[in-house]
Amino acid sequence: MQKPLISILIPFKNTAKYLPECLESILKQTYTNWELLIVDDHSTDESSILVKTYSKKDKRIKLVKNNGEGIIDALRLGLDKSNGTYITRMDSDDIMPPNKLEILLNNLFHHGKHHLATGLVSYFSEDGINDGYKSYEKWLNNLTIKGNNYTEIYKECVIPSPCWMIHKADLIACDAFNPNDYPEDYDLTFRFYKHQIKVIPCNQLLHYWRDYSTRTSRTHKHYEQNYFLDIKLKYFLELEYDSSRPLVLWGAGFKGKTIAKLLIEKQVEFSWICNNPKKIGKHIYGKELFQPQYLNEIEHAKSIITVANKQSQKTIRTFFGKTNKQAMNDYFFFC
Repeated sequence: MQKPLISILIPFKNTAKYLPECLESILKQTYTNWELLIVDDHSTDESSILVKTYSKKDKRIKLVKNNGEGIIDALRLGLDKSNGTYITRMDSDDIMPPNKLEILLNNLFHHGKHHLATGLVSYFSEDGINDGYKSYEKWLNNLTIKGNNYTEIYKECVIPSPCWMIHKADLIACDAFNPNDYPEDYDLTFRFYKHQIKVIPCNQLLHYWRDYSTRTSRTHKHYEQNYFLDIKLKYFLELEYDSSRPLVLWGAGFKGKTIAKLLIEKQVEFSWICNNPKKIGKHIYGKELFQPQYLNEIEHAKSIITVANKQSQKTIRTFFGKTNKQAMNDYFFFC
């Protein structure tokens, strides 16, 4: 029986320094029935020449030139030219463990359609990994081990963009790479959530994620904080918001103010509370800020939490726990 074809999609731009390691890791996969659609997004270094050399040696590697611009156009083109039953993503500067494709595919086989396979990730860098990325890696992996990634989807992207696999029909049903919304990986994650694509628990390390100072997610404007907040609020209003329940915003720092401004622009009514005694009673954007106890006076509220301090978050969870409020139903952490 013919093994199913996996299509690997890689957009790349000026990553000649890292492409050999990436491509060699794909060539060493224990599962061999794959095709690589590797899309050149207008590179100006030696990347394209390097990939062309690999493609001449192995016909499974197919070099494509992006006829648009940017990662979303590149992913659309790669998907359009793909022939696989299953689709997976990879970044041109990362590395696959040899069993990555095999494990992702076996997990999908076992669970069937309407599931998403992913795995644990490990950051690496020539300059060492900072505490922020270490914290994100630990947080993300703890979610993936249990498969409860969506429970904290409004905090941060809960599916690693270069480490997932899905049935092609399910990806298309989720509108694949058609939206032009950035960050594109976070937007797609929300659409997996929206379409109730279940995340398969996995406790195996399946991706080595490279970090360096000129990495796109560090330098491109599309990955700045305001884009993340736009995505979060967009899907909150679409998937969670209930006009029959009062909306409360908790927090008046940068993120809280940004969300408040967006809600006002969208003409969504809300009450605003914060922990900072210096701000309580003040007006920002014409909205009065109340102390947290004000929430007890509001029946059946839904709350957006933009307080980032970990100890304060624990206090807030305790606050909601005393009245049997449930996360992802009564309150949602946005950081």
